[in-house]
Amino acid sequence: MKFKHNKKRNSAFVYEALVREATVAIMKNDSRRQEIALQLLKKHFPQGSTLKKDLDCYRSLYENQQLDRLTCEKILKETKLQKRMIDPNGLFKQQSDLIRDVNRELSPSVFNNFVPNYKTLATIAQIFSDRTSPKNQVILENTIVGNMEDLIPDKIMESPMDNVLYNTFLKKFNAKYNDELLKEQKELLGYYISSFVDNSLQLKMFLNEEIARLKTQLAAANNVDEIKNDEQMLEKTRKVASRLDSYSKATITEEVLMTIMKTQALVKEIYSDANHN
Repeated sequence: MKFKHNKKRNSAFVYEALVREATVAIMKNDSRRQEIALQLLKKHFPQGSTLKKDLDCYRSLYENQQLDRLTCEKILKETKLQKRMIDPNGLFKQQSDLIRDVNRELSPSVFNNFVPNYKTLATIAQIFSDRTSPKNQVILENTIVGNMEDLIPDKIMESPMDNVLYNTFLKKFNAKYNDELLKEQKELLGYYISSFVDNSLQLKMFLNEEIARLKTQLAAANNVDEIKNDEQMLEKTRKVASRLDSYSKATITEEVLMTIMKTQALVKEIYSDANHN
């Protein structure tokens, strides 16, 4: 019997489709649609909800682990156990509520959004299904475990949509500053682009460390001859450090992000010049 995959009942697919919807809205400067997509994610996937538990089961299998095969197989076994513990009736109801809200507040077209790992999500759905034959179950599980242990080259973005958004922002940055991106700038930009998915959690964690690093570097730069002997440069350095303090608690907009990226370039330039001298 051929397995029929209902993507609207695949919690991970709907989650990823909403993430793509928010991404497109950001690119189009459609703040209203972006906010609706984000609110739907927050409303239907809060910690402890049945949908979130179901999503976590999918994520355990489709997010690249880069672990040894034995560990991946243990993760698969535990994930299947956790999935069986989810109340199917409760899950069906929450999925129905989510489908209704997406149709009503956004559009049914959301379910047609391109999701790069769609085939993997459909494969995982088959593994979770009690309609899959034992033979196919083993074959599908081997495929998923193979995907989990595969080594993927280090990338900032993981999907074509993320790359489009990344390149769009990069053009804005280059148009304003005409700079090549540094490693730390790419890392910051990557966290910013994915920040709406996890309520900016990873971005905030990175910024706390990065702002502290920049402030330390700027303070130490006051001992660089070219700066300590120039009152104007000293004052500018202090102002930049003060502004960084305010950013640690501010909402991260594109303008704030560009300023931090420019500060990263400034710090790099200061110490490059000092090393050359």
